[in-house]
Amino acid sequence: MPSTTRRPRAALAMAPAAAAAVLGGRELAALEEVCDLAPPPVLDDLATDRARAVLAGTELLVTGWGCPPLDEAVLARAPSLRAVVHTAGSVRGHITEACWERGVEVSSAAAANAVPVAEYTVAMILLSGKRVLEQAREYRAGADREDWLRTPGHVGNYRRTVGILSASMTGRRVAELLRPHDLAVLLHDPFVSAAEAAALGAEAVGLRELFERSDTVTVHTPLLEATRGLVSRELLEAMRHDAVLVNTARGAVVDQEALVRAVSEGRIRAVLDVTEPDVLPPGHPLWACEGALITPHVAGSQGNEWRRLAAQAVAEAGRWASGAGFAHPVLRERMPFLA
Repeated sequence: MPSTTRRPRAALAMAPAAAAAVLGGRELAALEEVCDLAPPPVLDDLATDRARAVLAGTELLVTGWGCPPLDEAVLARAPSLRAVVHTAGSVRGHITEACWERGVEVSSAAAANAVPVAEYTVAMILLSGKRVLEQAREYRAGADREDWLRTPGHVGNYRRTVGILSASMTGRRVAELLRPHDLAVLLHDPFVSAAEAAALGAEAVGLRELFERSDTVTVHTPLLEATRGLVSRELLEAMRHDAVLVNTARGAVVDQEALVRAVSEGRIRAVLDVTEPDVLPPGHPLWACEGALITPHVAGSQGNEWRRLAAQAVAEAGRWASGAGFAHPVLRERMPFLA
C-alpha cells in the first residue's frame, strides 16, 4: 500500500482518444486531488524517452483502451509501479503475467460497464417479447392498427421465461433488473449453486434445460477456450419456436453458422450486439435475416455513460492512495474466468 502521508505519483496510459472520451476535466481534477498526476500528453507508447522518464517514478498507472501490454520490459522501466486502475472493463489486453509476479494490484471498471450492458439486455428482452420491431415494420408496411385484438397469445411479456447464461457481473445485473417484471428467470452457471441462484431471483438449471424452457436466452459468458462455440447447434435446435437469443457477450460464444440457419428458417429470432467477426462483412447471411436485429457493439458504455467508468476509476484511485485498497479488485486467480 502507498504511504498515506503523501500523494502517490500517477500517470495515464491509454490511447489519446480514450482519455479524451472517458476522462473529462472534472475527472482529471479529481484524480489530481488524490495523486501527483503526470502532465499530458497521455502515454500511448511506453517505450519513448518521455514514457521512460514518466514511468521511472510512477506508482499508480491509470489505464484505458489502447494501453500497451505491461510486460517485463515496461515494468523494468517502472520500478515503483504498485497498482493499475483500468477505466474500462477487460484487462486482458494489457495486464500480463509479469504484473502478477511483481505483485501489482489491479482494479477495473468492469462493474460500471456491466450496468449499460444489462440495461440494453433488459430493454431488448422486453421489446422482443412484445415483438415491437416486427410490429413496427408491419405497421410501416400498412398493417391495420385496429387489428390488435388478434395479436397471438404468445406475444407479450407476462410470465415469459428468461434464461440467463452465466452469472457474470452483467448476468447478475440482468437478474436484478428483471425482478420487478412478471417473468420467470432461469440461470445456468456451473459455478453457482441452487441457493445462490435463488438469491439472485432465478432457478438454477442445466445448460440444455435453459435453452429448452426459455422464451428468451441471454448470453453473458466470457469468451474462453472452454466457452468458444458453447451455444451449439444442438442447443439452438432445442429452443422453443419463436424464442429469442440475445448476445451481448462475444460472438464466438455462439455457433454462428448454426444461428444463421435457425434464424433464416424462422425457428428463432436473435438480438446480436456482437458477432463473429465483430464487424460482419457486407453480404454476410445474417444481414439478410429478418429475424435478426444486429447492433454495432453499442451495449457497453457510450457517450455520457463513460462518466460512470471515470467515476469508478477515480474512486478506486482515491481508495488506493488512502491505503484502503480497491473496492473492485481484479484477482489473479480469477483471470481464467474473466472476459
